[in-house]
Amino acid sequence: MNDSENNESNENNGDNGDSTSVPLHERRRPWWHWQRVARSRPRLAVIMAVAGAVVGALLGGAGVAWRAEAGPFADDRACWGAFSRDDVATLFDGKSGGEEDVKSSELPITSDRIGAKGSSGQCLLTSDGSRITVQAHQLDTRFGGAGDQWADEFLSARLTPLGDGLLGMASDTRAWLAVPDGCIGRPSRLGAADGPTVIDLATGWTIYDDEVNAEARDRLARAVVTLVNHYMADKGCTGTIADPTRRMPEPPRFLDEKKDAMCGVKGLPLPRDYAHGTLGRTLVTRGAGPVRTCDRRVLFDHPELRLMTVEDPRLAVLYEQLSGDGAKERVKAGEQDGHGFVRDDMGLFQAECQTGPVTFLIRADSGRRPADIRKLLPRYVAAEADRIGCGPLHITLPADG
Repeated sequence: MNDSENNESNENNGDNGDSTSVPLHERRRPWWHWQRVARSRPRLAVIMAVAGAVVGALLGGAGVAWRAEAGPFADDRACWGAFSRDDVATLFDGKSGGEEDVKSSELPITSDRIGAKGSSGQCLLTSDGSRITVQAHQLDTRFGGAGDQWADEFLSARLTPLGDGLLGMASDTRAWLAVPDGCIGRPSRLGAADGPTVIDLATGWTIYDDEVNAEARDRLARAVVTLVNHYMADKGCTGTIADPTRRMPEPPRFLDEKKDAMCGVKGLPLPRDYAHGTLGRTLVTRGAGPVRTCDRRVLFDHPELRLMTVEDPRLAVLYEQLSGDGAKERVKAGEQDGHGFVRDDMGLFQAECQTGPVTFLIRADSGRRPADIRKLLPRYVAAEADRIGCGPLHITLPADG
């Protein structure tokens, strides 16, 4: 790390003199697309089973390309040296000193020669049929992290913000944390135009009918902080991020919606087709943080309907390109207010607020109910803009048809 990067890192450690903490501020789809196969649950189950077997075979066959530490991990350290045996045992069974037979395989964290694309690497931990996948990567600004799959999983309403200005979230099966910009979360000269570098971990499928297990969530939150601290130390940073779990709010609870308050947003009417049901339980992000997400009817980590407000500019940048060229039907607003679009399966508006860009998004898993998108988007943008202090904000949709 050069002197300028060290200086920037030290500046980002805060002004309180404490160097031990870092306060952080298709249309036409092929037959195999998940939205087609998901319409038949038995068919989807078979496909997922086959896909899992294929992925397992590929991982097994590709083992020679992984580091020599593949197998029982060497030197009692795993995931680039970040985890001890006790750390890994805690992740799998909830207590340290366990007798878990854990295997570790990893691709080292590397970056391209000019450092423009950020770092990337992967670590795979397995134990008695269970698997934990850890990734370091720069989020793709083309749509929500990586073709929207990352956003589906890691901006889910099940995740709770880590708090204290940290750009990260955690649930009982997922956790992620952005590397602070100064050390160094955005690698290129463009800076704010890039997606942040994050480290995330996933433990498998999420059962969305279950409530979030707070103890498991806290374990994953601590683990992702350990990973980022180790990454920063390798970069020569002097600060560390403290355990966030004492500051985190309680996990989200399923919401009983009112007819005039969809997703808990007052004045937002609940469309008839989205009435409460056993598969329609609604979950909303709890606590102040980088994003507020409302998810309904989630199947294999993808919601049938999502309403999301991305408040943190470092994440809102993921939707900047999409807001400009997502559709021909442009959303109108004040000259300096922002820009967006509406189409049958999605409405999006990227606002220019006092704190920077903010994204308001409504997305359905199909285009079967375009009238609902058009009815909800203007009211949702107005209500959420008022909530976060970006209002008044009024948008006008193009004429229907």
